Amino acid sequence: METQDYSVGLDIGTTKIVAIVGRKNSHGKIEVLGVGKSKSLGVHKGIVNNISQTISSITAAISEAEKSAGVPIKKVTVGIAGKHIRSLQHSDYIMRENPEAYITEDDIEALKDQVKKLVMLPGEEIIHVLPQEYKVDSEGEIQEPIGMHGKRLEANFHVVVGQMGSIRNIARCVKEAGLEMEALTLEPLASSEAVLTKEEKEAGVAIVDIGGGTTDIAIFKDNIIRHTCVIPYGGGIITDDIKEGCSIIEKHAEQLKVKFGSAVPDLEKDSTYVTIPGLHGRPDKEISLKSLASIINARVEEILEMVNTELKAYGAYEQKRKLIAGIVLTGGGSNLKNLRQLANYITGFDARIGFANEYIANDKNQYLKSPEFATSIGLLMESLKIRDKKQSEEYYVEETPTPEPVQETPKTAETIIEQTIPQPTEEPKLQPEKKKGSKLTFGQTILEKVKKFFEEVE
Repeated sequence: METQDYSVGLDIGTTKIVAIVGRKNSHGKIEVLGVGKSKSLGVHKGIVNNISQTISSITAAISEAEKSAGVPIKKVTVGIAGKHIRSLQHSDYIMRENPEAYITEDDIEALKDQVKKLVMLPGEEIIHVLPQEYKVDSEGEIQEPIGMHGKRLEANFHVVVGQMGSIRNIARCVKEAGLEMEALTLEPLASSEAVLTKEEKEAGVAIVDIGGGTTDIAIFKDNIIRHTCVIPYGGGIITDDIKEGCSIIEKHAEQLKVKFGSAVPDLEKDSTYVTIPGLHGRPDKEISLKSLASIINARVEEILEMVNTELKAYGAYEQKRKLIAGIVLTGGGSNLKNLRQLANYITGFDARIGFANEYIANDKNQYLKSPEFATSIGLLMESLKIRDKKQSEEYYVEETPTPEPVQETPKTAETIIEQTIPQPTEEPKLQPEKKKGSKLTFGQTILEKVKKFFEEVE
């Protein structure tokens, strides 16, 4: 199989690292060729804090994906999150040299490049420059300016910024694992590609991706990205609360959360208990599911209140900016029982669980349709987009006719003289004869220089 036949998405998460290999089939759906998954060591709340452990985890996931897919992996599209991520709004414009020529993709890229030169805070770097609405001369609210005429091209941008050190650490881990980073994508944007529909983005929707270390938010309205942010809390902190509250080890706390956890205590019975085996001959522990749900509820409510704060900051409760499609919960944390009902209650918006099943063609990987793989699938989709764009650009270059090379004849003294002396367009007029001692004509001067050149060569 050729390298360009497939793409790879690499999700470097707090709890797991996932590599998914896939390609598009004839129907435009994603055919997953292989998956690799490993426990994430060295990543805390989306930030790399141990280089060597992270490299080992990436290598393990990539090796498993290569065996599963039966292909070598060289390039990957990587996701980034973490509490260091922030976003801002910015407007900028360019003046086009030729307003008669229509606006092209090159003009859009020139405008984006200008925004990328913005001066950030020390240690920060721009990750994404996302156009929202364009303005051509005096005409505003333009979604697609390509093909239009105008002198001044202006746009509002959503700019995503991250700490330079965190970005460099991810890039180094990927490189040390023997991979080339094709692109770096904000994880909530990748998740939104996998689980949101075009209708939801147009109506207004917030995707809330509850991962192991962070909760990522992206808000869309009128098919435009409006707001992004990362909350430094996720499913991992819920597990820590259970561990402390029930005085059990982390492994048992995670199993309790996944198998028996609930976000709403009132829906659990007082009489239902689960038994946890004791350590090294110690007696078993009985834990009430209602008590377990109370511990979980306290932390989940805190996370959802932070989500609500971000929705208010965007203006989601205003009539003009209202999110008609509500909230889409995804990520591993969204598997928590009764979470959707609690989100409805706290935010006042309708909520649903986001699955990536709409875009996956083959049914052999049913578990990939789980919300916890939404980011990985989204990164794979982003990688496929990049590959398609490169292929179309290469095809365009190949299709452009190139002028046939002109065969050059060996230059002699006579041809040099003929090319150097300007050829008259009209019949030359008779010139008066030069007197003795007068200066040489232009042609005679060139002739003398050429003769002298060939004499020196001989």
